[in-house]
Amino acid sequence: MARLAEEIREDHRPLLERLKAQAIDVNRLAEGLTEQELLRRVDPDRWSLKELACHLMVIQAVFSRRVAAMLEQEDPILASYDPDEDAEFDRLKKRPAAAILSQFQADRAAFIRLLDSLGAAQWRRSGQHPEFDRYDIRFLVEYLLYHEAHHIYQMFWLRKDLAAFALDGRV
Repeated sequence: MARLAEEIREDHRPLLERLKAQAIDVNRLAEGLTEQELLRRVDPDRWSLKELACHLMVIQAVFSRRVAAMLEQEDPILASYDPDEDAEFDRLKKRPAAAILSQFQADRAAFIRLLDSLGAAQWRRSGQHPEFDRYDIRFLVEYLLYHEAHHIYQMFWLRKDLAAFALDGRV
């Protein structure tokens, strides 16, 4: 039985590695820019790099709370998240970018540690989400990764318009 649990945990290793890699990308894409550059909106109708980082930090907290609820309760009802209705997002934008990025990294490390500690049955714990028929912890993590990847792509395009950077991570 322990071997099966380890095999299931190994199956989730690629998700955890992607969580780590994407967190590194968030920092890399913000690195070396001033607060003013990070706040600059290339398109007035789209978020700045800093706003995208704030959004990713908020989303990570939302998903962490969902995982906690799914682990603590039997099939909990999970509310949708609407960034336009989130007062915390506006408060976050006022903090220095360095503090936001540092907190994002610390929160991500804690999230990865939690996920890495889960057994096979815990990865299958479910919750009820109004937008999805099936919503277990594995689905939640994959959804987070794709959602986040979309925003990292946006950060990449914003970054190219603000300042050159090297693909190997050096600015």
